[in-house]
Amino acid sequence: MTLQVGVIGTGMIGQDHIRRLTKVLSGAEIVGVTDIDQARAAAAAPSGAEVFTSPSALISSEKVQAVIICSWGPAHEEQLLACIAAGKPVFCEKPLVTSAAAALRVMEAEVAFGRRLVQVGFMRRFDADYRRLKAVIDARKLGAPLMFHSVHRNASVPEGLYTSEMPLNDTLVHDADISRWLLSDEVTGVEVRVPRRSSRGGELRDPVFVLLHMASGALVDVEISVNVSYGYDIRGEVSCERGVAALPNRPATVISDVNGIRQAIPEDWRERFIEAYDQEFREWIVAASQGTATGPSTWDGYAATLVADAALRAVGSGGFEAINLIAKPELYGTPTALAAE
Repeated sequence: MTLQVGVIGTGMIGQDHIRRLTKVLSGAEIVGVTDIDQARAAAAAPSGAEVFTSPSALISSEKVQAVIICSWGPAHEEQLLACIAAGKPVFCEKPLVTSAAAALRVMEAEVAFGRRLVQVGFMRRFDADYRRLKAVIDARKLGAPLMFHSVHRNASVPEGLYTSEMPLNDTLVHDADISRWLLSDEVTGVEVRVPRRSSRGGELRDPVFVLLHMASGALVDVEISVNVSYGYDIRGEVSCERGVAALPNRPATVISDVNGIRQAIPEDWRERFIEAYDQEFREWIVAASQGTATGPSTWDGYAATLVADAALRAVGSGGFEAINLIAKPELYGTPTALAAE
């Protein structure tokens, strides 16, 4: 049976997901779209898809079985709660919501419903390289993980649209989530340091260095640089008790010629993680067709939100900012700290 999907938000990422479900993957059909810009929604709608006048109309429509949310972050809470109330599986692009209180309200609604319905768009968990890296860590042949070095570099960001808060409340959530997932651990505190500013960023606070303190005692350092000019460069290396495991450079093809030995560098996130996005939605379609969700959960979105909030406090205070998670509801599995022991 083909899953009937409605898409809320038809900006760049919404359009890319529409392309993915209509031209790349099987098992799903886009039957409806909506956007604050109705003309943009109409232009993005596949043939035969209805253009709804509002998110609520799309969510409540009998023709829509599952929903993809790609709208503005502050609108997510209302849309997620409506999906849960309607009992419809929902894929929500990050951020899940924009505050810890909002995350708790969504989690409370999902727990009350009694079944997972929400999957959050942390696509790195679906990347083949990250999955191989996690398999090495979980096998424990290298012993316990002690440190994880994570690097997130962008060639550039939109001038005037990307603010000094965004490396911490937008970009960092990917590194925070992948750290929690790779290490099977939770973040208990955050420190932030701001080094010499890049001349390419103007008044932007760039780069930033973030230190995540994990419940196990492991440390994660995250470099976020968003104006490096040369490309989109994602790196990761885990130092364990008896060895080191690292992500390979992508793309993996090595060129040798008169100019030397070199590898290409992805231009942006779409090129680097296109296969991860595809796999993310393959797995979502299967789960949503069964009336549930898989992968990153509301709990994971909540944890990432707390890390971002703590990082924003830390850059202001210059010190350690603690994170206090609520007790993890059974709906979301075994508490991570216990699973790591």
